[in-house]
Amino acid sequence: MADIYAYITHRNGVADDSALELIEAAKKIDAGAAVTAIVTGSGSELDQVADAVAATYPKVLKYASDALAYPNAEVVRKLLVNVLPADAILLVAHDTFGMDLSPGLSIKLDSAFVSDVADIEGVDGSTLKVIRQEYSGMVSTHVTCDISAGAVINVRPGCFAPDESQSAGGTVEDKSGDAGDLSTGRTFLEVVEAEVGDVDITKSDVLVSVGRGIEDEENIEIAQELADAMGAVVSCSRPIVDAKWLEKSRQVGTSGQTVKPKVYMACGISGSFQHMGGIKGSPFIVAINKNVKAPIFQVADVGIEADILEFLPELTEAIGEL
Repeated sequence: MADIYAYITHRNGVADDSALELIEAAKKIDAGAAVTAIVTGSGSELDQVADAVAATYPKVLKYASDALAYPNAEVVRKLLVNVLPADAILLVAHDTFGMDLSPGLSIKLDSAFVSDVADIEGVDGSTLKVIRQEYSGMVSTHVTCDISAGAVINVRPGCFAPDESQSAGGTVEDKSGDAGDLSTGRTFLEVVEAEVGDVDITKSDVLVSVGRGIEDEENIEIAQELADAMGAVVSCSRPIVDAKWLEKSRQVGTSGQTVKPKVYMACGISGSFQHMGGIKGSPFIVAINKNVKAPIFQVADVGIEADILEFLPELTEAIGEL
């Protein structure tokens, strides 16, 4: 079996939650693999991340450079082409950065590429068997992939239980001198932070989030009443923002806000990976949807098959009686 690597993204000195999930995905490829983490960046924040990741991974390779200060996919791609073995298997989180990085990387490495992997069934010889979801999670597809020449695999965040044991006691190796030429045509300019509206959903421990199932703008009041009863905040999926029923600052997802609540109530939300990609920290997820095949039920701790327009008022009343 080829060596397995995981590319770890981070921000403000903190590794993304996907770091704990990628190692679990790697174990499904090879249970005995000593997975190597790769972290890139510059300054003290990079050192902080590398040390933290070493609690989960047996080996961490650190690459420091001013060119890597911001996760520019074109620069990182050039670095990985310079340092990865020819037959390496690289796991990357399937987020906006991973979608920018991985397809071109697999071409440069002349290796296989599989995107948005929701589960891994294992390896038979040189054939990797994975599961992807199509049509917003309505259909699961079983995909085989020849990894004899290596592979770049994008793993959907939230699909693998995070390894929180922090028992690896790994080592950090500074490999900055191996980075090679990192000059590219793409230049990082600035980070534009998402706007914060009247309520900052990123600070809330409990979110009542609404999607298409709310049906009409006037019905959002039903969710607001439940949120008030629970001491929660109302958030939403992208269709609600597109319809201009709630402001952009309330949107959860890869094109909205990233949230880390303790409890997340998904009301009439299908659970696309773009939406789930904005939910971090393994919250307790309660899904309420009248479509029993909605993919949100696959990640929910509690699933309730019901029409939210009928169920939410009843739940609000019940909470009020406590």
